[in-house]
Amino acid sequence: MEVKRNGDVLKATLSFAGKHVLDIGAGEGHLTRLMAKQGATVTGLECSPRQLKKAMSYDVVAGERFIDAVAQSLPFEDESFDIVVFFNSLHHVPIEDQYLAITEATRVLVSNGMLYISEPIAEGPHFELLKPIDDETLVRQKAYDVIKRYEEFGLKWVEEDIYNHPVRRESFEELREKLIGPNPEREKIFANQDKSLRDAFDRLGTKKSDGFTYFDQPTRMNLLQKIG
Repeated sequence: MEVKRNGDVLKATLSFAGKHVLDIGAGEGHLTRLMAKQGATVTGLECSPRQLKKAMSYDVVAGERFIDAVAQSLPFEDESFDIVVFFNSLHHVPIEDQYLAITEATRVLVSNGMLYISEPIAEGPHFELLKPIDDETLVRQKAYDVIKRYEEFGLKWVEEDIYNHPVRRESFEELREKLIGPNPEREKIFANQDKSLRDAFDRLGTKKSDGFTYFDQPTRMNLLQKIG
């Protein structure tokens, strides 16, 4: 499986200059800012208060903005965006609302607009590391099942790319902080499983000369287009 960085795949797949982009599930806003730097007008949507606060704590790089909202009820007019992005976020939408989330994403896209969905596959060292914390096998599969119903939304299949995105972690403590940020309830899980999780971190990761530990994560990118 070819090794690629998620950001590189995104930039190679889409052109952002002059486009209006909606980043659904923006997290701390790293991807939102990346697309803004590429010349897009970007709105980052995030429903976690802690993540939203973090995203808004950074300096604005190119006019990007962040709002508190959910994928299944987008507060935008029809045909408001040229590109809608779900980056590692569709599987976080409740299973019963994933179909509605794609329906909403399609609604706010202009005719011939692009829907970009990047999702981690439920396999590989990074998935195995996180499985005791939150086993996402089912939700990730359900998200892909919804994507494959693209014709029902008035979308056409453009491209699928499966690649390995190595996840980089500075330390176990950084991993812990990243995972607790959007989900504070995980703090108790980390406390109860501290030794086994630390052991898994050392066993599954590859420590490299730059001082970081890397975990392979197979990733699937789907590019769909709204039929005009």
